[in-house]
Amino acid sequence: MIVRRKTRKITIGDIDIGGESPIRVQSMTNTDTRQVEATVAQIHELEQSGCELIRVAVLDMDAAQALKQIREKISIPLIGDIHFDYRLAVAAMENGAQAIRINPGNLGGSEKLAKVVDAAKMHKVPIRVGVNSGSIEKDLLKQFGYPCPEKPDALIQSALRNVRLLEQQEFYDIKISVKASDTLTTIHGYRKLADQTDYPLHIGVTEAGGLIAGTVKSSVALGILLFEGIGDTFRISLTRPPVEEVRVGYELLRSLRIRERGPELISCPTCGRTQIDLFALAERVEEYVQKMESPLKVAVMGCVVNGPGEAKEADIGVAGGHGVGIIFKKGKLFMKVPEAELMEVFMTELQAMDKERRTKK
Repeated sequence: MIVRRKTRKITIGDIDIGGESPIRVQSMTNTDTRQVEATVAQIHELEQSGCELIRVAVLDMDAAQALKQIREKISIPLIGDIHFDYRLAVAAMENGAQAIRINPGNLGGSEKLAKVVDAAKMHKVPIRVGVNSGSIEKDLLKQFGYPCPEKPDALIQSALRNVRLLEQQEFYDIKISVKASDTLTTIHGYRKLADQTDYPLHIGVTEAGGLIAGTVKSSVALGILLFEGIGDTFRISLTRPPVEEVRVGYELLRSLRIRERGPELISCPTCGRTQIDLFALAERVEEYVQKMESPLKVAVMGCVVNGPGEAKEADIGVAGGHGVGIIFKKGKLFMKVPEAELMEVFMTELQAMDKERRTKK
């Protein structure tokens, strides 16, 4: 059984983080924030996939001002990501950012940081102190060395130093991240940080990589941390469309039985008995179920002989043969369908089952 680490609670928009709140799944847009319509369109897609908070890059004053229009058109809390320029942090909050991500130590000194904190207090905006292995102060690197699994202290001390800068301004509405691109450094870093603070933690592996490498690295690091009760919100960082980060995030939570959202897809790895294009079928079903909310078990199997038995726990499933396919429910044959009509008929049944589940709530 997973026992969550006890933390303070902060609120971003209408979403609570930390305390007794659910572990939150978030992502970041890869559009130019100044292109409002493109950014909003991507956020809407993320909302449909279950993203609960969205972060956007605030590169300049035009981007900061664009936040006002973006926030008016979306439903989930909007977070501004700022580096170096305190004026962008202030402008982001003035234009509707409901949280900001900064590194307080690189904003240009205490007077500039004080202006950011004053704006955060005025607008009731939490601050994420975001430190990664590439942004650590030189004196800490000299003292502790570059972060590694055996000694991630430079990451920890950088984060705590920056938190103290905010606390000196009597600001405590904080969450912290200490990301590294190395899986083991990330794990050991967050473990050590969790022992030294009760602020909520945003966990993640930075620059994790593409779909396969990024998913594996992030799932290993975050899976271990979440199993140990560490982590209050997270992002799966992938060099892929952001919606895929959210999909991986929810599958990670499902695998640990922490949270479930939407159907669980079961599909076989294929073998010599497969007589249909199972890869394409599974991909179409997977794309479709991402927008569903009912926690159904959906199976896509390649063999009409063994498929239903192997996926007998599935609420509904489909299996293909030579020119014909079957739809089964709880391991039992429901109907046979010509292969050309299989996908359409299966989707109709899937929609009906989803609607029935939602109606019963």
